[in-house]
Amino acid sequence: MYTPPFFKQDRAASLRFASERGFGTMCAFDGQKLVASPLPFYLTYADDGTPQAAFHLARHNPLLKLADGAASWLLAVSGPDAYVSPDWYVSPDQVPTWLYQAVHLSGPVRVLSDDELSVQVDTLSDKFETWLLPKKPWTSGKMTAGRFEAMKKAIVGLVITVEEVEGSFKLNQHKSDADFAAIANALGQGDADAREISRLMRQIRPQIFADDTNMLERSAP
Repeated sequence: MYTPPFFKQDRAASLRFASERGFGTMCAFDGQKLVASPLPFYLTYADDGTPQAAFHLARHNPLLKLADGAASWLLAVSGPDAYVSPDWYVSPDQVPTWLYQAVHLSGPVRVLSDDELSVQVDTLSDKFETWLLPKKPWTSGKMTAGRFEAMKKAIVGLVITVEEVEGSFKLNQHKSDADFAAIANALGQGDADAREISRLMRQIRPQIFADDTNMLERSAP
């Protein structure tokens, strides 16, 4: 991933982002073209600290033919993104751009055993069911006897051993405080992704938004 120094994230921050996001696009090369599938995943760590991303594919997914344990696959994980208009800057002569968060994890992939797949399905569902609390979490144990095993035959579990971690959080870190604040404020009036980018920008330089916070506090009933 091409990443200018201003936007480069360290390994820990990149892995934390990928883990929290839990959804990305898995890509591999079949010798002639790229093959890709969007999918959920979760991160674990080997005894030596090596990150591993566990996921599964439909048994007929063409990616499975490429899981030879040697070729490197790429898991591209994206977060919120937003367009930035040059008209929003304080400084003149700006150009359009796009702000975003993205992490790439790459390494070889191996196929899981049937027992490992069962654990993976339960772990994966548990991860995302916790997002819905206080709803009582769904578990595979709620399914009719034999139904889970029958459906499990339609998928194959895999895990990618992460050998390379690349993170790029492009949040206008290279801009002046005036331009930075102007863009964050403009994005704060946009859609959900734009508002999230605005929130992340405010976390980076909270000091330049202190007056906004104080004003809100003074106007509160």
